[in-house]
Amino acid sequence: MTVQSRPRIIVVGNEKGGSGKSTTAMHILIAMLLEGGRIAAIDLDGKQRTLTRYLENRRAFVEKHNLRLAIPEHRVITESELGVKAEAATEEAAQFAAAVDELSAQHDFILVDCPGSDTNLARVGHSYADLLVTPVNDSFIDVDLLASVDPDTLKVIKPSRYAVMVWEQRKQRFVRDRQNVDWVVIRNRLSHLDARNKRNVGHVLEALEKRIGFRFLPGLSERVIFRELFLSGLTLMDLDRAGPKGAAAGLSMAQAAARQEVRALLLGLNLITAD
Repeated sequence: MTVQSRPRIIVVGNEKGGSGKSTTAMHILIAMLLEGGRIAAIDLDGKQRTLTRYLENRRAFVEKHNLRLAIPEHRVITESELGVKAEAATEEAAQFAAAVDELSAQHDFILVDCPGSDTNLARVGHSYADLLVTPVNDSFIDVDLLASVDPDTLKVIKPSRYAVMVWEQRKQRFVRDRQNVDWVVIRNRLSHLDARNKRNVGHVLEALEKRIGFRFLPGLSERVIFRELFLSGLTLMDLDRAGPKGAAAGLSMAQAAARQEVRALLLGLNLITAD
């Protein structure tokens, strides 16, 4: 694992719920820890707190079953309660910068989980990204997050609001410290079957890739186990270390394949190198 001169900030964000954002964030966190990376997390969704609850479930499971599983340090930043919009934005930006500074001393990576909506905190998080990971489900409902598409020709009409927001925050990042953002769109819940919709979504993403400046990768397939693991705070990377009741358990072929997806994602994101 390469040590950074300053932490590399990984932002997981979009403006739509249900795309596996926090599940993706959690698997990146734990996989990076197991690879030897010093990584912490910042949860910017102070209302939903899905990533925070995932980590709290993990801590409770570890304590209950007396396990030794990696748990990353993390912070939660909530929206400002100041009544003046400009003052609230300034306070939120200061809180985020302070959290980054605090975590920087002991960590090489900081993962930021953004809310599934357009908030000032989400924009602040995006503006700090070295790597922006945007999970989308493999459907045109989620592609609409990125661009408007002609239903007859599948031609891209124009970038959507989220894509414009990302562009604005990338410009802010460059103005602030002359750094570029590696924007990666990952296709979650990919079907294992070849289907026309799957191919059409792929064609549109290819057209968008150069137009709005991202690259796309396969993400996490649709698997019931992802929903089951949340309650115990586990990830696929933990399943050969802790069974349902804390006992050692072997991996099924499906679980092994799913875990390989996670590793392939980290490789595609350039967070780890192939052995």
